[in-house]
Amino acid sequence: MEIGKQFLEDSQNTQRDSYTQMLLSSKQELQQCQNQHGFSSCMQCHSIFECQVRTRYVNAVYESMNRGQVGDFDFN
Repeated sequence: MEIGKQFLEDSQNTQRDSYTQMLLSSKQELQQCQNQHGFSSCMQCHSIFECQVRTRYVNAVYESMNRGQVGDFDFN
């Protein structure tokens, strides 16, 4: 029983790490885009609603908060 529990915990940690990695990667991509355009915020950009970089970041934030669970957020 303990082996199964450890496997489940390891799987959850790996999944959490992938969400965190995706978030950090998309954040870095977003910041690079902002720097390239001389913006401190996406709000300054005329392409804010069509921007794929921002969309990936917003999705990564959402996924990192809910850890793949529809509608649930982990604020810890």
